[in-house]
Amino acid sequence: MSFRKVVRQSKFRHVFGQPVKNDQCYEDIRVSRVTWDSTFCAVNPKFLAVIVEASGGGAFLVLPLNKTGRIDKAYPTVCGHTGPVLDIDWCPHNDEVIASGSEDCTVMVWQIPENGLASPLTEPVVVLEGHTKRVGIVTWHPTARNVLLSAGCDNVVLIWNVGTAEELYRLDTLHPDLIYNVSWNRNGSLFCSACKDKSVRIIDPRRGTLVAEREKAHEGARPMRAIFLADGKVFTTGFSRMSERQLALWDPENLEEPMALQELDSSNGALLPFYDPDTSVVYVCGKGDSSIRYFEITDESPYIHFLNTFTSKEPQRGMGSMPKRGLEVSKCEIARFYKLHERKCEPIVMTVPRKSDLFQDDLYPDTVGPEAALEAEEWVSGRDADPILISLREAYVPSKQRDLKVSRRNVLSDSRLASSTRPGSSISAVAIADATSGGSLVGAGEAGKLEEVMQELRALRAMVKEQGERICRLEEQLGRMENGDA
Repeated sequence: MSFRKVVRQSKFRHVFGQPVKNDQCYEDIRVSRVTWDSTFCAVNPKFLAVIVEASGGGAFLVLPLNKTGRIDKAYPTVCGHTGPVLDIDWCPHNDEVIASGSEDCTVMVWQIPENGLASPLTEPVVVLEGHTKRVGIVTWHPTARNVLLSAGCDNVVLIWNVGTAEELYRLDTLHPDLIYNVSWNRNGSLFCSACKDKSVRIIDPRRGTLVAEREKAHEGARPMRAIFLADGKVFTTGFSRMSERQLALWDPENLEEPMALQELDSSNGALLPFYDPDTSVVYVCGKGDSSIRYFEITDESPYIHFLNTFTSKEPQRGMGSMPKRGLEVSKCEIARFYKLHERKCEPIVMTVPRKSDLFQDDLYPDTVGPEAALEAEEWVSGRDADPILISLREAYVPSKQRDLKVSRRNVLSDSRLASSTRPGSSISAVAIADATSGGSLVGAGEAGKLEEVMQELRALRAMVKEQGERICRLEEQLGRMENGDA
């Protein structure tokens, strides 16, 4: 009687990672050496941002994705902070807006010109002042426009309405020690945090209450990470008492015991998890490692299933992850990472091998799009909404971006709401004007433009016909001259 090993079926078993060619890398970038366990890199479908070394303050580079090759030392940076930049995060609802947190205790929000920087950017659109120590974490709300969370070394979490530069919530009693990371859930009603006191907390920011807490989620003293998964479970990385690196999966309804706990190795770099809610794959990158491990999270035991490891020669200083709408669906690309070396940034493409050239529905379910599901005021009033999804079948083409504009009123997309000015902010208000405002006028405006274009087209056709006839006459005249007839 023969026994055959049964292999778990998964379409992601054969995912493989491949670095791009050298000419597609970003060379000569002096990646920041600041001792802080953030990713140092943020990326969206338009720009790559990397925190870099800067003398006399803090700076980060913002490069259009197509600006590969060697980056000139004189390339302009975003350099308004007076201390090193510790964390950066692109706005999920506007690809030209980025937030940064710094050792100078401030959070700044920047508007990047559509074609990238032509000169150093020193003036942020808004400065958010409320922390008393360095700000190490900034993260945008996933569904509400203009809501930004920041966490500092003062153990305080602040939630801002960037549209009015106002502090919405101050959570200063929930963390007794340094906050390692913060992660929103799918609809932004809760966030989870990992703290130096070894606890993982689930917090309702609008009520300012602790929903659940697990002490000693990982018993080691080294940094932990906690992220929300799409189904509401919490995935953590950390260290055991013997300093072995661990992964764990938790059910928020019962944090007594982890649903799954796996030990990886005994390296000492903090593990940074990147989660793809569409495929339920978690990619784990260790700082200082030269590999990316990836795992599939399922509803069946043992819940965390190891898929594969991407290995390279160089250790990583940081890592950025491209949102799903920025991937090349025609190449079956399911993830793209931007790996920071000491002097360069190297894109790494994760692909599922498929023979067919057709769109792969099973790899690309509808994914989170760039439209906000709620306004900040709606979220504050207690409303929740899941992200607005888009299809990748048509290789998504982005809509026109809104500009971030300074105004005395929040004209973000609804100018009826007057903003209240608070003393903690350096400007009264900032707003991202909606490209679709004045929607009722769009139809009439477009009809007028169409008629203009048609008239111009008719005039050009008449001119071309006239010029064609003239050319014929001149050619005939030239022929007669050459034959001696004229």
